[in-house]
Amino acid sequence: MANQSSISEFLLLEFSGFQELQIAHFCLFLILYLMTLTGNLLIISVVVFDYRLHTPMYFFLMNLAIQDIASVSVLIPNTMINYVLNNRYISYSGCVAQVLFFISFVGCDVALLTVMGYDRYVAICNPLQYELIMNRRACRQMIGSVWMAGFLYGVLHTGGTFATPLCSNVVNQFFCEIPQLLKLACSDLFLAEIGSLIFSALAVVSILIFIVATYIQIFSAVLRIPSVQGRKKALSTCLPHVIVFSVFVTIVTFAYLRSPPQKPSHLDLAITLTYSIIPPMLNPLIYSLRNKEIKNALSKLLHF
Repeated sequence: MANQSSISEFLLLEFSGFQELQIAHFCLFLILYLMTLTGNLLIISVVVFDYRLHTPMYFFLMNLAIQDIASVSVLIPNTMINYVLNNRYISYSGCVAQVLFFISFVGCDVALLTVMGYDRYVAICNPLQYELIMNRRACRQMIGSVWMAGFLYGVLHTGGTFATPLCSNVVNQFFCEIPQLLKLACSDLFLAEIGSLIFSALAVVSILIFIVATYIQIFSAVLRIPSVQGRKKALSTCLPHVIVFSVFVTIVTFAYLRSPPQKPSHLDLAITLTYSIIPPMLNPLIYSLRNKEIKNALSKLLHF
């Protein structure tokens, strides 16, 4: 046991004492990380190199891919290095940085998915004004606001978490996860971070209401499109966003509203992997499955 002033590093979770299982865990993380990198880098590449994709929708999608790469890169490489070096420790400053950047990128994802919903609303419900409203300057300002909001969100939670005196340095997770860090609190000051989490939950609910209201209007407009082909094209640009947003909010909400277990378990590890790695890995796949423009751009890029 130690107070916060004497904590210089944290001890992270050891998945297994058996070398065979450690190798299996390393391979799992490596495969998931490479899949995430490959999918998102392909999205970035096709948007950058195919002029036909130089539109607001794909500009936002490219930024989502950048954020997804960044969020998993904050966690996974450090975990794999710890496996190779047989090291479970992370410095205090490293832990603070990990919390700050991971939460910032998660906040960026939520903000960007909201902006992408607004983009689809303007494109379908007000198509004649789309180029005027979603011009390059407006898109850059939206992206700047997304990154700023995400960073401020990360600062809010990081400050609330590490302002609390800690009585232990043992984190029952493979990275510095806020719910696990709050379990180490020595006093009721952790209620400040609980307040931040409640604020976050209210913000997510507000965003969810906005997205639902937006898509009610979008689907109403789609149903008024006279041609079947036109309705299919409109839906093909909306459904991936709906699926990505739904998966992201469901997984993150479940992960952070659950009560952290007193002892580490395989279920807790699986839940953490699900919300921290699976959405960034699935996003490129979801967006490319029903999008002919991305499929064609990928075929051209890969010379299929």
